[in-house]
Amino acid sequence: MHVRQLLGAYVLGALTPGEDRAVAAHLRRCAPCRTAYLEVAEAPSLLALLAEADLEPTEESPSGPDAE
Repeated sequence: MHVRQLLGAYVLGALTPGEDRAVAAHLRRCAPCRTAYLEVAEAPSLLALLAEADLEPTEESPSGPDAE
């Protein structure tokens, strides 16, 4: 598995300690992955700003299998 596939879990703190160390080490030596990490690094703080009601579909923004 490539490190980019683990970045979401990495920023959420959901990796095992070994995986976390491996991702951190990889990011120190790989500029493209470091750039990808920076793109998602703020996701947890942005998600914390959402209320449950913000995640519910509205008539203006349908979701589900029939949504376009």
